[in-house]
Amino acid sequence: MKRKPLVIAAAFLLVAAAVAWFFMPQENEPSAQSRIVLEHTHRTFIAPSCFEQSDPTNFLEESTLGQARELNYPPHSECTEKAFQSNQDSPAIRLLKELGLMEKTQTDW
Repeated sequence: MKRKPLVIAAAFLLVAAAVAWFFMPQENEPSAQSRIVLEHTHRTFIAPSCFEQSDPTNFLEESTLGQARELNYPPHSECTEKAFQSNQDSPAIRLLKELGLMEKTQTDW
């Protein structure tokens, strides 16, 4: 008989902790698998959303952000740098953005 209130209290604490975690902001980094364009002439990388304004050369390759980091390529422009900045979103906000209920701030990752 005395175990039932203890189990209920433990379950309540677990649910409360999970709900609190769901709404706490966390550092979000772009995935290493995010698509980018390698600009080999300038040894930089370009975010897809910044491609039109980047004035690229013909020595291009579609790749991933992880590959650009392995090659030590810096961002091609300030636009690309901003496109891959980390942010502070909670899991709840990330879920709403993925469901399309909120507007995404980073469209490239």
